[in-house]
Amino acid sequence: MNPDLRFLVAHPAHFLALGFGSGLAPKAPGTFGTLAALPLFWLLQSSLNLPALLAVIAAGFVLGIWACAVAGRSLGVSDHGGIVWDEIVAMWLVLAFTPAGWLWWLAAFGLFRFFDILKPWPIGFFDARLKGGFGVMFDDLLAALYALLLIKGWQWLA
Repeated sequence: MNPDLRFLVAHPAHFLALGFGSGLAPKAPGTFGTLAALPLFWLLQSSLNLPALLAVIAAGFVLGIWACAVAGRSLGVSDHGGIVWDEIVAMWLVLAFTPAGWLWWLAAFGLFRFFDILKPWPIGFFDARLKGGFGVMFDDLLAALYALLLIKGWQWLA
């Protein structure tokens, strides 16, 4: 089943899991979900300090476990491509520790998408074995950590 506008608004979990509609993109929904994370993060970070921002990200992760599980069951596919809340929350985590500036954000975006798509060990290992809402959220958390390691390494070298 491919989600549509009717599916998006049928349940609050669908709306959240499909990234407020960004997951409805016919091509590369994960990339569109990650793009949707950027303005949302900008709004969050402009009004929250780091501890509050991290609390919102943690709450988003927990909420995502539920929303992604509900949407996955409704779609009949645990990690359907249209489910992009995992990309949104993971990208928020990357940006929370990325230096300000569009070049850094562009690097963060590219690195996160690279690791989320390629799924090097152990991302692919967990992606294949963990199912349901937690599995959907967890592999993107690992991709975010890989991206952060490289960003922090570049920052240290610069």
